[in-house]
Amino acid sequence: MDLYNIPRSILSHMVEELEENRKVIILYGPRQVGKTTLAKKVLIQLPYKMLEINADFDPIKDLIGSKDLQKIEGLISGIELLFIDEAQRIPDIGLTLKILHDQFPSLRILVTGSSSFELANLTQEALTGRSLTFNLFPIALKELSHLYSPFELIQRLDSFLIYGMYPEILSIANTQRKILYLRELVSSYLYKDLFELSNIKHPEKIVDLLRLLAFQLGSQVSQNELGKQLGMARETVGSYLDLLEKSFVIFKLRGYSRNPRKEISKMNKYFFFDLGVRNSLIENFNPMNLRADKGQLWENFLLVERMKTQAYSYTFANRYFWRTYSQQEIDYVEESGGELRGYEFKYTSRKEKIPPAWKKDYPEASFQTIHSDNFLSFLL
Repeated sequence: MDLYNIPRSILSHMVEELEENRKVIILYGPRQVGKTTLAKKVLIQLPYKMLEINADFDPIKDLIGSKDLQKIEGLISGIELLFIDEAQRIPDIGLTLKILHDQFPSLRILVTGSSSFELANLTQEALTGRSLTFNLFPIALKELSHLYSPFELIQRLDSFLIYGMYPEILSIANTQRKILYLRELVSSYLYKDLFELSNIKHPEKIVDLLRLLAFQLGSQVSQNELGKQLGMARETVGSYLDLLEKSFVIFKLRGYSRNPRKEISKMNKYFFFDLGVRNSLIENFNPMNLRADKGQLWENFLLVERMKTQAYSYTFANRYFWRTYSQQEIDYVEESGGELRGYEFKYTSRKEKIPPAWKKDYPEASFQTIHSDNFLSFLL
């Protein structure tokens, strides 16, 4: 598969905003998901004279970050669009972007950043009302549906569950090369900005924490228990989990409850933005028919793909799981537009069995089991 030809859902929206909006356009996402490729596809659709700066390498970044208006004006004279790749590398990038936006109101600005937590922290206050943010994830099933038929997507399903959806993975045919790529991604790229740009005293604990989460995929997680297993304070575990969320490695589901006496709401479940990363952490690339965790993989896959679809279509929903102290549970609860929907995820089973407590306490809510025969309509 030609990586450049994978259609990214937010491409047209970014082009439109750069044409019609004078806000700073920020593209967030983890490394290796195709931010630079997407940005360049956006730029070739625009007719403006452009200056491109790669803040990982380009010495011009020091001039841009100098806040010297005279020097900056000399650099961007005649430029209509400024593109800064890996913008978090520029010191005080938030203030720099504020100066550019305010002092050069006709200048269009597009920046990418792989460390969402760092770029967000540096830009949130400085760019209040001045920026518009897009998030880019690993390839979405909805994006692939423009290239493949439903039958072809189903044929590739096991590969998605085992090796994930990073763009490079989708272009590699050889199984061993897929595994080598994921190992390199996890060891060299995934945490690079996390370690460099945050004050982590014990970086090795981050990987240990992720392995614990990988083994507990789909289960409720106690920060106290994680802390005991890792020899860390509960507060430290909480801060590491927050950093991992902000750097697009994991995301959480909270418990849904209107009745705290009956329903669990204090502990969260954690899932991975990419299953190839998760499987690499535990070194398990076994085929689906040999896996004991196929149910957890199926749940994670459906959750993250649903999230991508909604993010790219600007559909907003509150997301939860539901479980009672009497062990009745629903994998996924979605609340939006005044409606409450419950979903059970079953990799093989087609039987639909509504938990009695859910039916009794939430009679207005819908319920559906998502399996291999109907998952495409749920995700696309």
